[in-house]
Amino acid sequence: MSVKNLFDLTGKVALITGGSRGLGLRMAEALGEMGAKVAITARKADELKEAEAHLKALGIEAMTISNDLSKFELIPNMVDQVIDRFGTIDILVNNAGATWGAPAEDYTADAWNKVMNLNINGLFFLTQEVGRRCMIPRNSGKVVNIASVTGLAGGPVGTTTIAYNTSKGAVVNFTRALASEWGKYNINVNAICPGYFPTKMSARHLEKIGEALIASTPLHRLGAEEDIQGTALFLATEASRHITGQYVVVDGGAGIAC
Repeated sequence: MSVKNLFDLTGKVALITGGSRGLGLRMAEALGEMGAKVAITARKADELKEAEAHLKALGIEAMTISNDLSKFELIPNMVDQVIDRFGTIDILVNNAGATWGAPAEDYTADAWNKVMNLNINGLFFLTQEVGRRCMIPRNSGKVVNIASVTGLAGGPVGTTTIAYNTSKGAVVNFTRALASEWGKYNINVNAICPGYFPTKMSARHLEKIGEALIASTPLHRLGAEEDIQGTALFLATEASRHITGQYVVVDGGAGIAC
């Protein structure tokens, strides 16, 4: 197989959660540019409408589904809609996520459950649904989970996002465990651990630590949204067919700085 063909997604179908903006939309662009049909989900219909128009303007065949992944009972219907439109799901990018800032001693049960239900519970139930309906029967599939560098360490001093950090740590080990189970079905399960990107979710936190973070990062910059595209494409294509159960850190080297 030629190198170009290793990265070709012509005829493949990708479902990307949290795909209406930010990193999710950039990953949808990357997969779509390489030939995939793209389904994106998010909660806000207006943002989805804008994202769909943006993708179609790039020549990408796309559909959108307004959905809240923390409402687990709605997941089968969401998968139904993608299958009805495109026939199957070859690639699942679990990108949707939420955070909540509060000191651990003051964290409420509602805040904790909100983050966990979206970041890990909904991720599991969606992956399970796509796996048993689309990937396992066809003995083929790519699952790309978006974790975080905060799932690999405690986070900078002063951060108070314990539920987010915990959930992303769970995503990392979920990736390992599922890769071990689903390897027999020829399904690759990998994760991306982004560092700090200037997204809507991270904006308030970066106001506090952004300058110090840049100064201590070997590449001396924050991640741009486009910096996630190559890694996502690699893990979604045949170029990564002998890689599973791994996570790739995309942080400009911040995690190796002493």
